[in-house]
Amino acid sequence: MAHIGSLSRRAFLGGLAAGGLLSGQPRKRPNVVLLLTDDQRWDALGCMGNPILQTPHVDRLSREGVTFVNNFVTTSICMVSRASMFTGQYLSTHGINEFAAQLTPGIFARSYPGVFRAAGYRTGFIGKWGLDRQPLPADQFDYWKGFPGQGHYFPEGPNGPHLNTVMGRQALEFLSGCTKDRPFFLQVSFKAPHVQDQDPKQFLDDPADAALYRDITIPPPRNADPRYISTLPISVHRSENRRRWAVRFSTPELYQESMKALYRLITGVDRVAGEIRKDLAARGLDGDTIIVFTSDNGFYHGDRGMAGKWLMHEESIRTPMVVYDPRLPAAVRGARREEMTLNIDLGPTLLSMAGLEVPRAMQGRSLVPLLSRAPAPPWRREFFYEHTFTANGWIPRVEGVRGERWKYTRYLDTDPLFEELYDLATDPLEQRNLAREAAHQAELERMRGRYGVWKKALAATTPEKGWANGEPPA
Repeated sequence: MAHIGSLSRRAFLGGLAAGGLLSGQPRKRPNVVLLLTDDQRWDALGCMGNPILQTPHVDRLSREGVTFVNNFVTTSICMVSRASMFTGQYLSTHGINEFAAQLTPGIFARSYPGVFRAAGYRTGFIGKWGLDRQPLPADQFDYWKGFPGQGHYFPEGPNGPHLNTVMGRQALEFLSGCTKDRPFFLQVSFKAPHVQDQDPKQFLDDPADAALYRDITIPPPRNADPRYISTLPISVHRSENRRRWAVRFSTPELYQESMKALYRLITGVDRVAGEIRKDLAARGLDGDTIIVFTSDNGFYHGDRGMAGKWLMHEESIRTPMVVYDPRLPAAVRGARREEMTLNIDLGPTLLSMAGLEVPRAMQGRSLVPLLSRAPAPPWRREFFYEHTFTANGWIPRVEGVRGERWKYTRYLDTDPLFEELYDLATDPLEQRNLAREAAHQAELERMRGRYGVWKKALAATTPEKGWANGEPPA
């Protein structure tokens, strides 16, 4: 794989200029397609090293684009993460912390869908909106096939087509109305691979895919031992993470059934990605269309004896991020960037790649400098994590700071305060909590200090102003 930093600056920038990505290059604005999955962790793709999952179309995007291997969400729950994506802001700033919420008209105007439409783009939205206060913003898109809540995998009844197929057809319908004369933005927000909570099977895959993964055995996570839960607060023992583990992963047979269906759902999404790309090529739009693939949050696959997300372990907060831009020079295709990127970077990145102005209130950073500069510019070395959604005690509230090496977590409702400290360099599976070890008290104090700096900086922001004093210093 090529790494951008290893290229000669002259060769890289020369190819970039030819592709028209440098500022000031007169060219048609690119089209943008965003493919967003639900509850897909970073390693649930072939291109991210999964040896079993079949995702050939996203893998191709990775080979021909740039893959960000350390991508994270600032809050691991769907409505907050999606609001953070739309606005480019932390939860503490945009304030969307409940399902029955919606972006105000002023905030929506500064979201990436609002900016695209104001710039003359034909805009479309398909799938899970994630912010469910009615009415949904159908009138803010030229093409709207969004749905509230979690939706259903068989929206036309048990004998009808699977939701992945329905959404794929809708995507092609949107593209049929596009022309080369007007740029477009399309977001396809899949339900997959989220569960169907009300159904005993949970992961409702397409019967047409029933043969997939039938004859293989999916290994359990390396840290699947549920005894790990004993090292965490009692609120975690009694949490929704444990209840959902019992429903989905608690026996070897149930684990295989759930994981194979989950994998089939992801392969179904991949198939839709391939259909979209094929249709773009047939319409002569592929040379002008950026495609980005990512997810709203991670997911425990039985790791630590848990299911769901919400907490601050890597399985919950780390997600895939693949950026394909046909204008990139051949020399950078297949690059894998290790910089720490975030869901709040999505809006600034999409708008920057389209040559549009990024609203100053967005707290994320455009990833374009990681595509267009050699060597890489100075980049973030940590971020703030916050999950403060209140659910009558069945989901613990946590905050913390995730750095390049050290991760600090505090559970907000414990008395006395319960903290986690992990050295990711020596303990990437986060199995040894160092917070109470005397040898690591200095590092614990340093991370507590960083936590305080972030809290103060975020408290001084508003949805309109964004950062008051810039990103907290590292």
